[in-house]
Parts: sequence; C-alpha cells; structure tokens
Amino acid sequence: MAQKGVELDRESFSCSICLDLLKDPVTIPCGHSYCMECIQSFWGEEDEEKIHSCPQCRQTFTARPVLVKSTMLAALMEELKRSGLQAAPADHCYAGAEDVACDVCTGRKLKAFKSCVVCVASFCEQHLQPHYDSAAFKKHKLVDPSKTLQDNMCSRHDEVMKMFCRTDQQCICFLCSVDQHKGHNTVSAAAERTERQRELEESRQIIQQRIQDAEKDVKLLEQEAKNIHVSADQTVEDCEKTFSQLIRLLQERSRDVEQQVRSQQQTEVSRVRELQEKLEQEIAELKRTDGQLEQLSHTEDHTEFLLSFPSLSALSESTHSSSFHTAPLRYFEDVTAAVSEARDKLQNILSETWTNISLRVTEVDVLLPQPEPTTRAAFFRYSRELTLDPNTANKMLLLSEGNRKVTLMKNEQSYSEHPDRFTRWWQVVSRESLTGRCYWEVEMRGDVLVAVAYKNISRGDGGDSRFGQNDKSWALRCSNNSYRFDHNKVETPVSGPPSSRVGVFLDHTAGILSFYSVSETTTLLHRVQTTFTQPLLAGVWFTGNRWSPSEASAELMKLK
Repeated sequence: MAQKGVELDRESFSCSICLDLLKDPVTIPCGHSYCMECIQSFWGEEDEEKIHSCPQCRQTFTARPVLVKSTMLAALMEELKRSGLQAAPADHCYAGAEDVACDVCTGRKLKAFKSCVVCVASFCEQHLQPHYDSAAFKKHKLVDPSKTLQDNMCSRHDEVMKMFCRTDQQCICFLCSVDQHKGHNTVSAAAERTERQRELEESRQIIQQRIQDAEKDVKLLEQEAKNIHVSADQTVEDCEKTFSQLIRLLQERSRDVEQQVRSQQQTEVSRVRELQEKLEQEIAELKRTDGQLEQLSHTEDHTEFLLSFPSLSALSESTHSSSFHTAPLRYFEDVTAAVSEARDKLQNILSETWTNISLRVTEVDVLLPQPEPTTRAAFFRYSRELTLDPNTANKMLLLSEGNRKVTLMKNEQSYSEHPDRFTRWWQVVSRESLTGRCYWEVEMRGDVLVAVAYKNISRGDGGDSRFGQNDKSWALRCSNNSYRFDHNKVETPVSGPPSSRVGVFLDHTAGILSFYSVSETTTLLHRVQTTFTQPLLAGVWFTGNRWSPSEASAELMKLK
C-alpha cells in the first residue's frame, strides 16, 4: 500500500511536459502546474497577439499568464527529494523493440544513451556515468547508441576493428594488420573515414545537382503541357473559323481535324505527364538517398560508416531522359496554316491538301530530340555571344576586343590575384555558363586548344587542371593543320580539313558536343555523346613551351 501511495505522489507532482518531478513549479489560471522552464518553452517567445493554451486541458488565455513560482509546491518538491523519492522513468525512457537497450540494466531495460566502442556495450545515462567520472574510461570512444557494435569486433581475434586494409578493402583489427594482412596497405579507420567522407560529399553534390536538374526539367515539362493546351485550343478555334467559311462542303473535314488535334494533344500531354511522374519519382529517390548519406555523414562510429557507405554511395544511373527540348511556342499552328491554304483551294482540298493537314498534326512531338543542324546558317539559330573571364586568364594571356580575343604574350600581365585564375597552364574560360543548345566559333592563330569545361575544374599547378586531362573538360587541339581530341587523359586522333576557324555546337540536355571545321563549308571533325552534370564554360588553351611562348591568339567571333 505504501508503494502505491508513492506512485500516486510521483504522478501527482510530475510535469506533464517533461514527465519529471516539478522544478520551480508554477500554476497557470486553469489550475494545472508545470515546471517554469517547461511551460515557458511550450509557449515560446512573448507575443501580445498570440493566444496561449494549457498543454493538458487546452484552455486558452488571450493574455499570456504571468508565471509566479508556487512556494507551496516548491516546498513539497524539496520534501519529496529529501525523502528519497525520485521520478520514475517514463514509459518512453524504456527501450522498445526498435531501440538500443542498456546492456547493464536488469529487468525492464532503459534506452541506451551512448554506446562504447571499446567496451562493445551500450549504457543508459545512469550506467554511463562511470565513463565520465572514472579516469579508467577516459580514453573510451562513446558514440550514439548502436545495434551493430558486435559488427565492429574482429571474428578472428575478438578485438575492435580500428584499422582498414586498403589492399583487401575491409575493416580489420590491429592483430590482423600484423598477421594475415601483414605487408598490406593499412591505415586507421579514422583516416579511411576521412577519405570516404570526401567521396560522400562528392556523391551528395552530384545527387543535389541531379535533383536541381530534374526539378528544373519538371518545371519545363509543366510549362510545356500548358503551351500544348494553349496552342491546341487556339488551333481548334482558328480551324473552326476557317472551316465555317467552307459551309457544308468542309464541315466533315473540320470535325476530322478537330478530332486529330485533340487526339494528338492528349497523346503529347500524356507523354509529358509520364516523363514528369518519372522525374518526380527519381527526385524522391534521390532525396531519400541524400538523406541517408547526410545521416551517415554524422555517424561517429568509423567502422559503422565504412560498412554502410559502399551500399549507399552506389548511385543508380539517371532514369529520366534529359534529351527533350522545349520548342518555340509553335505546336499546332502549322495545322491552322494548312487549313487556311485549304480554304483558298476549295476545289482541291480533298485530293491535295487533306494529307498535308493530317501530317502537320502528327508532326507535333515535343519530347523527341531535335535533329542537330546540318548547315552553318542553321547553327546560327543557336549562336551565343561569349566573352572571356579576366579573373580566370593565366597571367601570360592578354584579353582584348571586349574580352572576346585572347593573345599569348611573352611577359606576364598585371592581373590581380584571384582564386579562379589558371596559374600554370595558358588557359582562360568564358564568363557565361552554357546550357541548352549553344553554338560559337573560334578564330585561331598558332597552336590552340578549343575546349568546354565545368566551372569546378582545378585552377592550380597540377596536370589535372589542363583541358582534356581530366573528367571535367573536353578539348579539340588544333595544331599544324591537324586535330586531336582530348578527354580524361585519353587522346583521340581526329581527321578533317584544316581551317583557322572552329565551330562548337553544344546540346547540353542531349549530352552532345560537336566540333566543326569552318571555311567555305562546315565539316564535322568530332562528336561526343555523354551526360553533362553541370553547366559548361567555353575555354581556350595555348600549347607550346611554357618558358618560350610563341605568339598565338584566339577570338570568340560575333556571328551574324
């Protein structure tokens, strides 16, 4: 009976917010009592217009109640503490099926507060205290509660695996490093974690970029669907007006055209929606993976990190097609034109024009890749006026002509220091980023390398900062009337007519990069089909001896 009374007291004098015995108790107007700090935190910052309520009975108070410490309750709390009564652990403090339980608790176990990788055990707050108080535990490594502590133990030596064998790509203990892994490339788990952490961040950057690209494509698709609806509606309206002038002779054909337009409209919108749904599914999956990687990045247990990272870092290929292109706002307008033409040829409409009308309807296909231009005039449709970024130019390069021309000099130029500047190679990139479809031409003198590169290409003294010698750049080398294509240290000979001018066509969405020899005719030199994960920059690099540069220049041309 005494014990039952104690339990009653414990419930009566517990704060319903923190579930512990009242601390600095206050009683609000409805009669319920709380810890001073708990109720202040529950109500948040003071706001005259905010309506406050009781967490238990939900009674509201227009004016925020003034909180005054209840001296009677405070005295009772002190008496309870002196009598040895402590708050019983709330149900949520006990370990459930999904929780990590304290390995020391007997009977009903409490949730673990920390796990020790040295003790290979988990402890609640009470049983963890010796790790803080005793010098014997000072060097022990405490991590967030983990169910996989046993996985950290070497099955061969029953020791904690604090090493990583890079030769065999597995976690090992110290005894393993001098036993069966002797002579292997071994490092501490912490060192390997640091290396893999960098890989994790790179993976997250790729995922986040893919999410941004996919979200952008979703918005484009939404707009594309709206444009199809507007164009189709307008086309139907125009066609109906035209067909109404043809009276009874053309009424049947009018209905046929409307039916075809509506059918094609539904087909195209359905395709847009289908791709949109796939993109949204991929976005959700990428966000889920990114969340898992972010959670893993905060894991304190190195071994758990190394065991979990390989399965999470393996990214699946993007499933959505990034090769669609938003066409100008012309979808079914050609149908209207064809119907108008048919109106002017009343006697010949059925035999000569009807086939043309049907063909124009079915030609609407906004999701299929647009064909690459075949003439120089067609390329001009995608021409971009580019300028070179002075902050990226190597100090041996002089910019002129409104930063469109670059010349290799024999003496360094007085450029200020800038983190984007190429310090070793005679290189410079454009100020403008390139996405979508772009075309530009470079007029060259001397040995010049025409390139595109990601903005995050290295700018330092290493060989990986040179265009074509990494996976962040693609380059066509033009030297002595010959060509060579470089990418990621792979050199590919290219044949084609020599010319002082090279045209570059980029279809970023479709992953197409093409180089052309431009003279009286435009001749394809080399085409790349890949997947671009970031916007690109146009670049120029001058080859030759670093210590005795020869005069050379390159100019980004203005195209009419």
